[in-house]
Amino acid sequence: ELEADEGSLTGDYLARRRGIRAAHHPRETDQGWIRLTGASGNNLKNVDVEFPLGVLCVVTGVSGAGKSSLVQDTLFPAICGRLGKETPSGLPFDDLFGVGQLDECVFLDQQAIGKSPRSNPVTYIKAFDEIRRVFAQATDARTRNITMSHFSFNVDGGRCPRCKGEGQISIDMQFLADIYMDCPECHGARYRPEILDILYRGRSIADVLALTVREAFVFFRGETKVQAKLKRLLDVGLGYLPLGQGANTLSGGEAQRLKMATAMSTRSQSRTLYILDEPTTGLHFADVTQLQDCFTALLDVGHSLIVVDHNLQLMKEADYLIDLGPGAADAGGQVVAVGTPEDLAKNSSHPTARCLAEALTEETLLHEDASLLE
Repeated sequence: ELEADEGSLTGDYLARRRGIRAAHHPRETDQGWIRLTGASGNNLKNVDVEFPLGVLCVVTGVSGAGKSSLVQDTLFPAICGRLGKETPSGLPFDDLFGVGQLDECVFLDQQAIGKSPRSNPVTYIKAFDEIRRVFAQATDARTRNITMSHFSFNVDGGRCPRCKGEGQISIDMQFLADIYMDCPECHGARYRPEILDILYRGRSIADVLALTVREAFVFFRGETKVQAKLKRLLDVGLGYLPLGQGANTLSGGEAQRLKMATAMSTRSQSRTLYILDEPTTGLHFADVTQLQDCFTALLDVGHSLIVVDHNLQLMKEADYLIDLGPGAADAGGQVVAVGTPEDLAKNSSHPTARCLAEALTEETLLHEDASLLE
């Protein structure tokens, strides 16, 4: 029934009315390789493996095969150590080659980005500075000598003195988790009344913080600096988030995509390797497609990506796959196969290859059907 419903986005993907992307042509690395030898932590069995740079490399395998042990707990701290960055000690390995081709290595995890309600999506990506500047340039603000700092809820001046700009107060429940309620003075607005009197296009700063990213992008039409920042949030599928939503209420996946938006906003000439662990968790088909476009944007400016995931939609778009297994725990910890998705699909002796072969065959048939209709 859902497949037959043309008004359903999910139905469109299930029925393959959407999601049929152009034929995939894997990129070939022109930036070299990172080679890790003798990885032996947890269930890894003296693994030697090479990771291509400048492409989308996806590390796959059944749950418990050793993917996170290899990438997050061995490769990432090893690279950071060679780059002189402080990082927790990783799992044992013998040697690492090729790090000189990198300037930076960043792990985009799903850890919370802040514990305070004062931290939110627009403060994290530095869009709030531009929004505050817009309000400070309003005629009423200039007349009353109200500056950018008055629109900050991180410093005294314009923020509510009772809740210190959080919009909420916490109640200590002793042996239970604290509960939060709207501030009785500002009623959740975060600011003093005189600050809320300043309007831009008929809205106060509190009204703007209540807008979703998508609504705010339209509202700030013509404010190119604000829109450029918000566009990054749209690109990573966070258009539904209210601008002022506390960072302490974001899910792990939302926090990870917010970090990705920040990475995309930073114009850097450095050669950066981004590592992500299961970024597709909880995402709709359409969100995964947006995520793939974000990956492409990072690759197009010369960065590299290593992604631990077993989402077929993402695996089909990979430039290079490293499959661990063949099983989980003691039955895993080995590199089973490497190569392009098409290369892996030819080896039907392990679970990843069988699933990938079926998915690629279906996609090939759909492309052939589509070409007949042209």
